[in-house]
Amino acid sequence: MSTDPTSSENNPPPILIRSDRLTVEIAPPGSVYRGTRFDWTGFITQVTLDGAHTFCVPESLELGRGTGGIGLCNEFGNEKPVGYAEAQPGDVFPKLGIGLLKRPDGADYNFFRAYEICELFPVSVETAPGQARFLVEPVDCRGYAVRLTKTVSVQGNQLQIAYQLENAGRQPVVTHEYCHNFIGIDRQPIGPDYSLRFPYPVELEKLTQMLRGMVPPILRRILPVSLLDKLTDSLMKQRMAILEIDGEEIHFRDIPKDAFYCRLQGFTQTRSPQWELVHLSRKMGIRETDDFAPARIAVWGTTHVVSAEVFIDINLQPGEMLSWTRRYEFLTFV
Repeated sequence: MSTDPTSSENNPPPILIRSDRLTVEIAPPGSVYRGTRFDWTGFITQVTLDGAHTFCVPESLELGRGTGGIGLCNEFGNEKPVGYAEAQPGDVFPKLGIGLLKRPDGADYNFFRAYEICELFPVSVETAPGQARFLVEPVDCRGYAVRLTKTVSVQGNQLQIAYQLENAGRQPVVTHEYCHNFIGIDRQPIGPDYSLRFPYPVELEKLTQMLRGMVPPILRRILPVSLLDKLTDSLMKQRMAILEIDGEEIHFRDIPKDAFYCRLQGFTQTRSPQWELVHLSRKMGIRETDDFAPARIAVWGTTHVVSAEVFIDINLQPGEMLSWTRRYEFLTFV
C-alpha cells in the first residue's frame, strides 16, 4: 500500500463544515494525506474566516519535501508509539489514527520515517450541519486495541476538536498526542509582523540531549561532557537566534531561513489560551484553549509557517476512556 503523504490522485472533495463566520475544509481519511505520521481523521487542511482570511498552510512548500502535514493535523506517539518497543522486526504495531504499521528493523522509532501500512483501521464518518465525526474502530494487535472518536465542530468564530479514546484491548496504552498546527495567516511569511503569545513568561527548555545528536559522532566520542554541553548550548543559540523573547511573547527578528524548534517551561493548565499567534499589521490572530494539563509545549517553524504544539499524556488501562478538547478561535482586531 502506498504511504506517499503528498499523493493526491483521484482525491474526493473535502468535507466542509460551516458556521456564520468559518468555513472548515477537512480531508476525507486517506485522500490528501496517506503518510504514517499524522492521524488521517479530522485532517483540517483549511480554515477561512469571514470568507476572506485563511490560516492553514502546508508543512513544506516544496512538493515531495517534509512529512506531508497541512493545517491542523494531530499525531499520536511521535516519541512513544504504542507497541513499537516490543514489536520484533517484521511485526506490526498500531499507529493510532492510521492502522497497523510494520516495524522494518531494530532501529528506534522515527516519525520522519515512512513505515509500511499493513492494515488500516476501519473508519466511518458522520456529518451534520457544523459538525463532522470520525469513528475509528480498533484492530487487535498483540492485545493493543484502541477506539478513537474525533468530533470537529464550528460555532461563530470558534472551531472545536473533541477527542475520545477507549482502551478496548488487554494491554495498557501509554502514549501522547499533540496537534501540529501549521499556521501562516493569509499565507504571509513568518517574520517581524508576527507575535506568538503565552499566558506566562517564556523560558526555553535546554534541549541538550536532542542537540547532541547534531554533533558529529566522532566529536561525541572524544569530547568531555563539559565541552559537549558547551557545544550543544552554542548550537541552541544559533538555531534560536531568529527568535526574540520579550516577557510572555516570542517575536521574530526576520524571516527564518531554516527551521527552528524549541520547548517551553513553566506551562500549566489554564482557562486562558495556551498560545495566541497574531499578525500585527493585518490585525488577525488565532488562539488555542485546552481543557487538559499540558505535558509539553513546543514551537516549530520555518520560512512560511509557525506551529505551537500542546501535548497531552495518555495512560489508559484496559477498559478505561479519556476525553479532551482543543478549541481554536480565529480573530480580527480593530
